[in-house]
Amino acid sequence: MSIVEERLGKQSVKKSFFQYFLPTIFGMMLMSVNIVIDGIFVGNGVGSVALASVNIAVPVFSIFISIALLIGVGGGTLYSIAVGAGDKEKGKRLFTISFALITIITIIIAVIGFIFIEPLAKLFGANAETLSYALDYMRILFIFSPILAWETCLSIFVRNDGDPQLAMIGLVVSAIVNIILNYIMIFVVKWEVTGAAVATMIATLIGLLIYTLHFFKKGSGLKFTTFKWNKRDLTQISTIGFPSFMSEAGIGIFVIGYNIAIAHYAGTNGIAAFSVINYLHTFMLLAFIGIGSSIQPMISYYYGAKKYTSIKQTVKIAEVTGILLGVLFLGIGYIGADLLVSIFGVETEEIQELAVKGIKLFFLGYLFMGINFIYMTYYQSIGYVRPSVGITLFRGFILLIAMLLFLPMLFGTAGVWLALPVTEALVALVLLFVARKGVMRNQFDSRGF
Repeated sequence: MSIVEERLGKQSVKKSFFQYFLPTIFGMMLMSVNIVIDGIFVGNGVGSVALASVNIAVPVFSIFISIALLIGVGGGTLYSIAVGAGDKEKGKRLFTISFALITIITIIIAVIGFIFIEPLAKLFGANAETLSYALDYMRILFIFSPILAWETCLSIFVRNDGDPQLAMIGLVVSAIVNIILNYIMIFVVKWEVTGAAVATMIATLIGLLIYTLHFFKKGSGLKFTTFKWNKRDLTQISTIGFPSFMSEAGIGIFVIGYNIAIAHYAGTNGIAAFSVINYLHTFMLLAFIGIGSSIQPMISYYYGAKKYTSIKQTVKIAEVTGILLGVLFLGIGYIGADLLVSIFGVETEEIQELAVKGIKLFFLGYLFMGINFIYMTYYQSIGYVRPSVGITLFRGFILLIAMLLFLPMLFGTAGVWLALPVTEALVALVLLFVARKGVMRNQFDSRGF
């Protein structure tokens, strides 16, 4: 019996949820801490302008992570459904196709991005002060982009093959290595922003190597096999993975939109303040992504095995977990805003005041974010892509951009900070009143799959 069959086929939903959720959330949170420490090292070791510059380069991460999620979540979901239905050979084929596809696409994008790197940096919000640092960081990301994509994709498949503990170990080790290397590269070697990027890529490579240990485990279903390019497989992988692609791409839009809006209302100091908030936001965001990453293999397997009551139980447990996390994060923001800002080495009182005010408004969005990720993941996990795309499109693009345009005209910088919370709240309310009824009535639909 395979690892995933033993875990999801025999255990209670509650036990399986926490076996997936606890290592996933621990790994995600440590990775989040790792990202925050990146910001602390850059802010204290290089300065606020460099911190703002790294934030401008974040969309490059989003580009490659979004491609990895497009293929990894699409392929991983189909893999879990195939294993749940007992078709292991199809699972191996989908795994192999996914890795071949992600390698080709990543290399093409990296080459194009490297050629047009300066126009891209300016498009992402770089100005005369931040351009050189942003270019330093982006060059490293483009050069080592396949490592970033492979690591993200393989972690998804390892989790879908019933080994969330190894996925956690990879994140933990990668995070610890990144912290150590960041200190060495920035404070000892004095490579500044380039050093921070090199540290991240080396740590990512080590995480990738750890995930490959899964191939040697007894009961592992992940095997590379011969295949022929199949239009149906490619269409299904890209269709099911598209909401994850859009969600990650939406992070890039979020960063670019906030950079432009806050720069218009508060200048470079505003960008520096947003950089602090965005580092903290990444910490919180990855926790909610962790909930989605935990329930996706479960829902996909249960759907393939036709265990529909188990799907409903999984969603209920995830809802409670998401709401509790949101309340916790909001409390942390209100109680510890001054302390959170101070650890980033902020240089001026104006930046500190902007960031503290921003945290107390921005963190309201976490009350609703968990619900949105749960239902986006639910629809995606059963292959019903249209609602998942709709949630992602309205949440990450249409409503967010509209709020960034409209709210600052009414409330100034406060309106910029409120754009995300208002967006998350509107989407969550619709989902609770519409989508939840269908799930709780066992109306499982895979149209478009």
